[in-house]
Amino acid sequence: MFPPIDRDVSNLSNAPAVEPSQSIKPLRYVARQPILDREKKVFGYELLFRDGLENTFTGDSDEASRATLDRSLLMGLDVLCDGHRAFVNCTRDTLIKGLVTLLPSASTVVEVLETVPADPNVTTACQTLKEGGYLIALDDFVSDDPREPLTEIADIIKVDMQLTTEAQRDAMVKRYGPWRHRMLAEKIETSAEFMRARDQGFVYFQGFFFRRPEKLTTHDLPGNRLQYLRMLQEVCRTELDVPALEQLIKAETSVCYRLLRYLNSPLFGLKTEIHSVRHALSLLGEREVRRWVRLVAAVGAGQDKTTDLVLSALVRARFGELLQPLVHHGESDLFLLGLLSLIDAMLEVPMADVLERVPLDHETKAALLGNPSLLRQVFQLMLAYESGEWEAAEQLSTSLHLQSEEVAGYYWRAQQWAREVSSAM
Repeated sequence: MFPPIDRDVSNLSNAPAVEPSQSIKPLRYVARQPILDREKKVFGYELLFRDGLENTFTGDSDEASRATLDRSLLMGLDVLCDGHRAFVNCTRDTLIKGLVTLLPSASTVVEVLETVPADPNVTTACQTLKEGGYLIALDDFVSDDPREPLTEIADIIKVDMQLTTEAQRDAMVKRYGPWRHRMLAEKIETSAEFMRARDQGFVYFQGFFFRRPEKLTTHDLPGNRLQYLRMLQEVCRTELDVPALEQLIKAETSVCYRLLRYLNSPLFGLKTEIHSVRHALSLLGEREVRRWVRLVAAVGAGQDKTTDLVLSALVRARFGELLQPLVHHGESDLFLLGLLSLIDAMLEVPMADVLERVPLDHETKAALLGNPSLLRQVFQLMLAYESGEWEAAEQLSTSLHLQSEEVAGYYWRAQQWAREVSSAM
């Protein structure tokens, strides 16, 4: 395992400080994909902008406007990356014009796209960025890559699992890693691919493999995970049995702790002294009890998983909740739809098996199983925003009679809320 890279964190931007304006809005059309280390912990996120970095930076180029944009981006990175590094795709023009210097060097990885030639101007730009404290990554690197001269500058080399053979990857790891560069395997789709890439010498990994449970074998749920599933069963019933729910909460110490933390957090703002679990539940009220227990069950189920897995579930849940007044959803709870959409990966149990134990309505179950459902388009909209599929997101928004700009704002709010909740719990 490599230690963290520490460098001078000075920013190349010379823009003067300006007073923040209330009209500044952080970038909203942006998604992220996690990059994990060998222990499946988040190292950083690749950010996917709707219109590309260059279109994002168009407009007045005077120093004041650049500083204003810098502030809005910083606010956005704080939410999007939660203290981790941001991998930002850069074209030739982005590099040469220095647009990426609007982002802080301490937390930005400059990702040189495969279409960028290794000409003298690009090489100089990359060298200047590296000297300014930025990490340099080469995207979609292949055998005999024309960007070979840039390997002398690069810190990270990203290798696409779908574009290379195992023999080619072995050769590249031997030639460029493990000490000269940190090798990153992208488009990892299965746990088997992850383990093979790790054995080859890759140290970072990108893809959705960690969201897919192993379905080839079956196993019993550990006791604490079964307890979270029982809580979900209880709060999804039509009639809430408070005494039964109280006993389930008392039986799980971590849940009691999270309940107290939640009630004492700024999110809830309660100033009353709590005497017991029953007292806490009575203060919350039935609607909030159902919501809180669902949150705790999801967070608890994913407690030994990557933090991004839990955050993604929370973002989907809040996004659905914000959309609920605007779309036709029948009797279904869109918050619950989003929250449970990754429960199979958290529990490492097939979704069908989980849904057999939780009393959900037909439309929610159908959507989670990939079957025709009234909620199918809303669920697809959640996934499109999460993966940065902007064209699909716009089409789905139109089909649902939603304004794209408004939906983007809801998704941004959902990301902010998810970060706050995960910190409070």
